[in-house]
Amino acid sequence: MSKAVFFYFVFFFTSVSPLAAQGGFFIQPGQRQVDIPFEYVNNFIILNIRFNNFFPLKFIFDTGAEHTILSKREISDLMRVPYEREFRVTGSDLKTELIAYLARQIRFDIPEKIFAPHEDILVLQEDYFRFEEYAGVDVHGILSANAFSRYIIRINYDRKIMTLYDRETFKLRESGFIEMPMEVYRNKIYLTTRLHIQPDSIATVKLLIDTGAGLPLLLFSNTHPLVHPPANAVSTNIGMGLGGYLEGFTGRVYKLELGDFAEENIVTYFQTLDSAFNMEYLHGRNGLLGNTLLGRFNVILDYQNGKMWLKPARNFKQAFVYDRSGLNVIASGPGFNNFIVQSIVEHSPASEADFRKGDEIVRIGLTPSVLLSLTDVQRIMQKKPGKKIKIVVKRDGKRLKKKIILRDLI
Repeated sequence: MSKAVFFYFVFFFTSVSPLAAQGGFFIQPGQRQVDIPFEYVNNFIILNIRFNNFFPLKFIFDTGAEHTILSKREISDLMRVPYEREFRVTGSDLKTELIAYLARQIRFDIPEKIFAPHEDILVLQEDYFRFEEYAGVDVHGILSANAFSRYIIRINYDRKIMTLYDRETFKLRESGFIEMPMEVYRNKIYLTTRLHIQPDSIATVKLLIDTGAGLPLLLFSNTHPLVHPPANAVSTNIGMGLGGYLEGFTGRVYKLELGDFAEENIVTYFQTLDSAFNMEYLHGRNGLLGNTLLGRFNVILDYQNGKMWLKPARNFKQAFVYDRSGLNVIASGPGFNNFIVQSIVEHSPASEADFRKGDEIVRIGLTPSVLLSLTDVQRIMQKKPGKKIKIVVKRDGKRLKKKIILRDLI
């Protein structure tokens, strides 16, 4: 797991009343279930959706979002979509106020699969996401999972298939699943479970189930007396969200219980909430559980009955890997292969090699950057401790040769 792809969304509405309920998607008439393929890029589920019968767009499938959001206003402007009213949106730093507009009766289609004839969505005034920098792929917004909630939703991360089942005819015949109760509140789903911060330190926590988060686990360290970063956690930029970069700590927790299953030694991000923040917006939650951990299971969600089923996937027992270089890299350029150093972890191999914010990586080993993807770069930085990596960067018009030796940071 690399902190460069940590990108999650938190939306709160400071207006008196929220949006009207969305219309949601429908399976084609006569079908009892439908398989929807998705792209899985840097731990994000990305769906290909047609907007208003014309634009093919890419949306993140997000169980952590209350409403569907279009981040590229130029698309809705080009389609002459009218905006009914303005909303103030709180970003994922939980304090920055952003502006969005309500657009009604938008049609969405996944051709020959499902359709939503009249969705109410938010359109951001500006593209606050900047998702391309963190995943190296175009994304135009997020799709609230609530838009599928009239159906039973199955996410098969191994096959990269999402299946929607008609709830009247759905029966879980496959063995190996365990059932867990979940709470549904304002179109989002929550799980209450036990978290072992250390072997002898156990806390009951409420976690948002958030497929819009490309991380294993995020905890708000001032929401529970036992929830705090471990002694060996590193202080770092923990990622990017609506509203800007997020500062915090990265460490590991001993174990998270998920029914009869458990994951151990989990890479965990810790964010301290601003003292002025209104805790009511969190709905009592202590953090969120993201795709890097959810992706170790086959997941079935039943919004209407408040149930979730989990079954281990192929990578259930794999160790959680964190960046071993200390480099936080973002992507830019037409092919998303201009790699820029966004930040450096103190006392890391990157800081010892004198990498600096703004350095452009032009070569790793013998491979020029134009032949790499952001995923490739992150994978290289997660190789085994002791691995020597030669990197050429461009700084102030000059090329500089660097060498780092990877090691565990947490």
